[in-house]
Amino acid sequence: MSETVWEQSERKRNRIFILAMVFSGIYLFWRLFFTIPWAAGFAQAAMGLLLVLAELVTTMGMCELMASKMKGGDMVIALPDIPEEMYPDVDVFIATHNEPAELLYKTVNACTYLEYPDKSKVHIYVCDDGNREEIAALAAHLGVGYLGLADNKHAKSGNYNHALSQTHSPLVATFDSDMIPRREFLVRTVPYFLNPEVKMGLVQTPQSFYNQDLFQFNLFSEKDIPNEQDFFSREINVMRNSSNSAAYTGSNTVILRKALEEIGGFPYGTITEDFETSLRLQKAGYITYASEEVLAAGLSTTTVESMISQRVRWARGVIQSIRNTNAVFTSKLSPAARLSYLNAYLYWWSFLCRMIFILSPILFALFDFQLVECGFWDLLLFWLPSHLFYSISVRYLSTNIRSRRWSQIIDTILAPYLIMPVLLESVGISQKKFKVTDKKKQREKTTTWRYMIPHGVLILLTAAALLRYIHGKYGLALVYSSVIIFWLGYNMMALIYAIFFMMGREAKRRYDRIGAEEKVEFDYQGRRYEGRTEDVSEKGIAFFVKDIPKPDGELELTILTDNYRAKLRATIVYAGKTENGVRIAASVEPVSEMDKRNWLQIIHDRAHSLPKEIDPWRTVYDDVVRNVHMRREAWRRGRIS
Repeated sequence: MSETVWEQSERKRNRIFILAMVFSGIYLFWRLFFTIPWAAGFAQAAMGLLLVLAELVTTMGMCELMASKMKGGDMVIALPDIPEEMYPDVDVFIATHNEPAELLYKTVNACTYLEYPDKSKVHIYVCDDGNREEIAALAAHLGVGYLGLADNKHAKSGNYNHALSQTHSPLVATFDSDMIPRREFLVRTVPYFLNPEVKMGLVQTPQSFYNQDLFQFNLFSEKDIPNEQDFFSREINVMRNSSNSAAYTGSNTVILRKALEEIGGFPYGTITEDFETSLRLQKAGYITYASEEVLAAGLSTTTVESMISQRVRWARGVIQSIRNTNAVFTSKLSPAARLSYLNAYLYWWSFLCRMIFILSPILFALFDFQLVECGFWDLLLFWLPSHLFYSISVRYLSTNIRSRRWSQIIDTILAPYLIMPVLLESVGISQKKFKVTDKKKQREKTTTWRYMIPHGVLILLTAAALLRYIHGKYGLALVYSSVIIFWLGYNMMALIYAIFFMMGREAKRRYDRIGAEEKVEFDYQGRRYEGRTEDVSEKGIAFFVKDIPKPDGELELTILTDNYRAKLRATIVYAGKTENGVRIAASVEPVSEMDKRNWLQIIHDRAHSLPKEIDPWRTVYDDVVRNVHMRREAWRRGRIS
């Protein structure tokens, strides 16, 4: 039989990966044994060695991911077709600590719409370790259970372990307070546990988000790049299936109760109880499986402070959990899984590596600090093939979710704030207190000047290094200097992105718009009209109608989908003719409580409309020009108003 297009593409990808690993290995061997400036003195030799180690750590992580991708087909588990009567009882836990009732309402409401062959087997509980009366009232209002806990000594683990002690179903689904499941969540996850050939302990579906994350929003890239966390949830975690090291990420998950009981419940002594839970399940012989199908969506962090706090917690927690479980050295995990956890630990050192990569050409060009001892042509011979195949491999690795450029931009933005926490946690100075991530919508533009300081200093040093290094060079001298000039310029662009990021952007809308094409019906001037929505939000709607005089005033709309129906009172705020008909934008309010519940489902029970892949046609020039233009326009409007 001839190869399919997919098989040919896979073979090509694997050849690229192998070439990347071979050239990277040759390059690192050359760097380690032939280029460290031992004779230049201790400081320069030490910095040269640090640079090699940074390259080694970065390359090791990439090679492990490439190897996982190459054998990823070994661990694809098909969703079994299960008779309806075999579906077991499920306890649905919604964890909350101090989140507002308005946020929780949407998640609890969505859980009440979960499809299941016998809905009496689905038991929904709000697990509130704030023991708040208003949340108990919300649970009662929506017809679900409430498990209050006044003492949150053990944070989310204590909350869930208390819930486990009060419930009995063989399966447990967990959701964060902001994560809204789609109606098919249970029927697309529970059957995995009924496959007799698989000792399934946990099924993790991707973390997805319906609002723009800070990288999309602050950099005016909401139409061009996916959510920054998509690369882990939809790519890396799925790749980890091949070594049975897929991580539990705290929400959108189903877990076998028996497996949880076997490991002693959700673990204490870590601030990332989710990550450690999956690790302990793997050590107990259970499979933790990351599926590719997005079945829930929540809120990304909306302030720089909360995002950095979140990443610090993840970094410290992963290091804590790897240490707590001896994940890198235990014989209870396969060698591939142990390597995966070694790289999970080393990943958090990649931010120090990024800083080393930024500082190294500055030290050489500005302070004559020799870090590499080699000739120009030697460098091109060993470095260039490695660099080119490495860059191509990133694209194959991420199926266009992430590029090398965007990875380095994100790492550059975060690097100054993660180096010290990772260092402290690695030497045993731990963060013990769990901090809930703040996801409140930030309305005003918040320029975080203090977070700009490290990047601003690095920009000044890079600019000074460039000016000094190219001064007086002409012709071949510039050619021989091109590698250093390239890295200084490359790093400068990432630092400029960091400044744009920290400059922030005003959030004019309180509620996020979600693209949706659904049927809308209404009466106007004695005639019945039908249209199609363009986008929806909790307080607004935009839709197109053909053959209608320009409307104004108020309407009563009915929105219909295959599963939901909602009546809305609409106040028109704009109406204008387009090639698709009259486009109408309106503020809306559900007519009744049931309309509100259905309206929320119409908004959220769908795939989000944000990008799932990087726009391949966007260049650095496009991004920088767009940022400058948009910020100039915002400043001009502010001056006029």
